[in-house]
Amino acid sequence: MIRPDYGGDDCANVSSSNFDEDSFTANLVVTEGESVYDFCWYPYMSASDPVSCVFASTTRDHPIHVWDATTGQLRCTYRAYDAVDEVTAAFSIAFNPAGNKIFAGYNKSIRVFDVHRPGRDFEMHSTLKGDKEGQTGIISAIAFSPAHTGMLATGSYNQTTAIYREDNMELLYILHGQQGGVTHVLFSKDGNYLYTGGRKDPFIMCWDVRKAVDVVYKLYRSSEDTNQRIYFDVEPLGRHLGTGGQDGLVHIYDLQTGQWISGFQAASDTVNGFSFHPFLPMAASSSGHRRFEVPEDDDDVVSHLRGDENCVSIWSFAYDSTTNSVDGGDGGADLNGSSHENGTIIPE
Repeated sequence: MIRPDYGGDDCANVSSSNFDEDSFTANLVVTEGESVYDFCWYPYMSASDPVSCVFASTTRDHPIHVWDATTGQLRCTYRAYDAVDEVTAAFSIAFNPAGNKIFAGYNKSIRVFDVHRPGRDFEMHSTLKGDKEGQTGIISAIAFSPAHTGMLATGSYNQTTAIYREDNMELLYILHGQQGGVTHVLFSKDGNYLYTGGRKDPFIMCWDVRKAVDVVYKLYRSSEDTNQRIYFDVEPLGRHLGTGGQDGLVHIYDLQTGQWISGFQAASDTVNGFSFHPFLPMAASSSGHRRFEVPEDDDDVVSHLRGDENCVSIWSFAYDSTTNSVDGGDGGADLNGSSHENGTIIPE
């Protein structure tokens, strides 16, 4: 099971804690011209190699930008144009596993940019084939299989997920069943399963990409009353998935069984992002919600969104290979220990 390390009794009640100052100062601030649609890190980024320290972003009415994560300077720009030769913005972006291409999602199309050729050169692939077969709508999420199987998944606001071959963009499957527009797609560590989540959809769906016919299981998260994109993540060993929700909780699921195993209150506001560190026993959660002035007697106001906590929180975990219960002390082992394949992660 998983519970957070609150850092002592003084911080035990996270939902009611109000910090006057941030625990950390920003190491880098990059300002975009409009709302940020998506971003992604270069897959081979290493702090010891400044050349590789870059990330890409896409914003409304702007081209794709690649930024230097050390200096904050703009490295290069990748532009896509519409039928009237105006810049059109990508709604989702992702580096391919080799790191030499950027795949960008647009309305009923995917554009592929060569990382080494900034500018307006790209390959365009329509997601809608003849006789209206294929994937329609805005391509809102892109993910590549980490197992180097040459597959990628794309989510669309028309409530479908498609799986393609990377080399020729051949359509392999179309997955139906999400209640809302797909906002996040993620492969399992072995590349055999795909997890998809949708807007105002309370379930993350697990698909076996070797069959891709039926849903293996569904994982619940509270998201029925928010339009936010809620990110989820799989921990480095590939056994657990963590996701936030509009109730401020982080839920942890066992991916072998699809069963809920733990949860904790991460914020008093919507937890819209949760991400495990790629190799350290740590995780980050983000919270916050856009609010508008509403009459006090409005019956449609959702009470569980009254909290106001726009922040990022860092959580530390330990790894327990001998018990399924939580030990809040120092009994955990290294998350990356190869001898703990059958254990569970727990916070310190």
